[in-house]
Amino acid sequence: MTSNFARRTFLRNTILLAFVTAIGCTLNQNEEPSTEEKGPKVYLDYDQAELDAAYNQSPWAPNLEHVLARKNAQNTAATSRIGKPERIAYGPTESEQLDLYRTEIHNAPIHIYIHGGAWRMGGGTGTTAAIAEMFVKSGAHYLAPDYTLVQDAEGSLFPMVDQLRRAIVWAYQNASKFSGDRNQIYISGHSAGAHLAAVVLTTDWLTEFGVPMDIIKGGLCISGMFDLYPVSLSARGEYVAFTDNMVELLSPIRQLDKLTARIIVSYGTQESPEFQRQSRAFVNELSKAGKDVQLLVGVGYNHFEINETLTNPHGLLGFTVLKQMGLTNNTQE
Repeated sequence: MTSNFARRTFLRNTILLAFVTAIGCTLNQNEEPSTEEKGPKVYLDYDQAELDAAYNQSPWAPNLEHVLARKNAQNTAATSRIGKPERIAYGPTESEQLDLYRTEIHNAPIHIYIHGGAWRMGGGTGTTAAIAEMFVKSGAHYLAPDYTLVQDAEGSLFPMVDQLRRAIVWAYQNASKFSGDRNQIYISGHSAGAHLAAVVLTTDWLTEFGVPMDIIKGGLCISGMFDLYPVSLSARGEYVAFTDNMVELLSPIRQLDKLTARIIVSYGTQESPEFQRQSRAFVNELSKAGKDVQLLVGVGYNHFEINETLTNPHGLLGFTVLKQMGLTNNTQE
């Protein structure tokens, strides 16, 4: 009896599966083909709409609202554990301020994180507390500098680059005041912050600031842009006043001769195709130039999720950057 019941159940399920499959095939066959024609190529095989979409991460991250909610909750929780940061001016203008979170270890390494936000948003005190906690509890001082946003600089990226370079110099010159080791400065950045971190890493420090060329010992560039030419052709050109000079000088992929630090480049497999391609191209050029580079691909992460792993000392980015800094043995549970 049980055998007959099993056979009947199997037969019924087989018929149902065949019916559903047939319905699906019929629906697919009856779908209207897209009548939208592809426009003229703007860059590679992209038309204008496709290129604009490739430099806009929101459509590729349907859970963005939830990721941002998690970020806010994590920052609140981290602040309750490690306290609010010291807010310090590193330059004369209102935007030239940074958050400083101190570790308890004397003469500790320094990590400087550059926030993203498409060059036109982000920053503010306490907004990276969860990332700060990971570094502080692992034995590093943590700095998060703000910078002038592009809409407040007449569309130019040069002012924010200058500010961030001076923030690095400030950390080097003032490290002893917060018990930091100026000979162990590392930086990271996410999205537009990864672009800015890469620009900072390709600075002629000796000529421009009179500090050692190897002032930065290591860098982590998360989901960044490293060649501004295709970016300048996208919708981002509506709020950034790109010029040939800006594209040349602020495209890190074109300034590799100045790079002295070890560098990690990372992206998620669920990011837009251009952010993935840009990272791979940057790593390829770094390798050809004989630079010390590591590519870290986050399988299953979108543009915003991958940065969350920087809050976890055992996460994809957290563990890797602590290893770069020689701090994996200091990780606290």
